[in-house]
Amino acid sequence: MRIETSAGPAEVEIDRRGRSKPGFLLVLTHGSGGGVDAKDLLAVRDSAVAMGGAVALVTQPYRVAGRRAPGRADVQDAAWLEIIAALRKKVRGVPVIQGGRSNGARVACRTARAAGARGVVALSFPLHPPGKPEKSRRDELLAAGDIEVVVVNGARDPFGIPDAADATEVHVIAGQAHSYRAGFEEIVAALEPWLERWSAQ
Repeated sequence: MRIETSAGPAEVEIDRRGRSKPGFLLVLTHGSGGGVDAKDLLAVRDSAVAMGGAVALVTQPYRVAGRRAPGRADVQDAAWLEIIAALRKKVRGVPVIQGGRSNGARVACRTARAAGARGVVALSFPLHPPGKPEKSRRDELLAAGDIEVVVVNGARDPFGIPDAADATEVHVIAGQAHSYRAGFEEIVAALEPWLERWSAQ
């Protein structure tokens, strides 16, 4: 489906099992230059659908327009909140969990409170640009406030790894960098208990 936003159209794929009401809606998005076909996003989607959830994979407006850079954070965040509002009308009356990988994780954390999310899935949260730890994005991670945030990062991520004290849980996958080449079962195992918790609240 296509959702019109103030930043242009977004494209959304919704996956769910059967016609019964899902237990939750999980909304996931991509990194700055990537797409929703990233293997970690697809692994989380498949797991959540198997758990009885509905999963929306969102291609944000700047990527639909063919750009690799997301542009201004306030414009990106406003469009994201419009997407969430539209999806709440499409999948009604269930808890909404949001997340993404890299830049998508930043958006999910920044907008979590305004979106009324039950929880946030942050895959490869980019704590700082590579080699520039002084340019920390810690404040974006903390922007979720009292909403639970589960971070999954690779141990060799050049964008850094958030401190365990700055999220509800920080799970580190040995041997992996910013883009995962393995460890997908470990990602799923780390997130499934949280999806169950958030959907049951």
